[in-house]
Amino acid sequence: MIKIIQQKLSSAELTELCRAHFDTMVKFVVDIQQERMAVGGEMHADAEAMLLAQGSRQSDLWGGNFYPWNAPEQRLEFTSFINIRPSDDNAAMEVLNPEIRSKMHLLAEQFLLGRDEDMPGGDS
Repeated sequence: MIKIIQQKLSSAELTELCRAHFDTMVKFVVDIQQERMAVGGEMHADAEAMLLAQGSRQSDLWGGNFYPWNAPEQRLEFTSFINIRPSDDNAAMEVLNPEIRSKMHLLAEQFLLGRDEDMPGGDS
């Protein structure tokens, strides 16, 4: 199950997406230009394909992982195979550009869970 969103998920929806595959985390792909996010699924590539099919540009898509039950500073990972794009100056799985990381962080807090919010029902 993958949802493309441009507004905040409820905690129930976020929990459902986490529990569907990885229990304590959810994969996501952000479109930093269109300010939308594909959340859920087993592989970042599936979420990426959905966004591309809906008009996103490859160079605007970046993948990461979100751990909603972690402390705010430990919720976000900027790592995905889809991020390995030397043509976009990113030769690693981790997003290296600080501006892109900042945009990803902002969108994750806007659509998933804000820094000042806690996620109910976690085991971790």
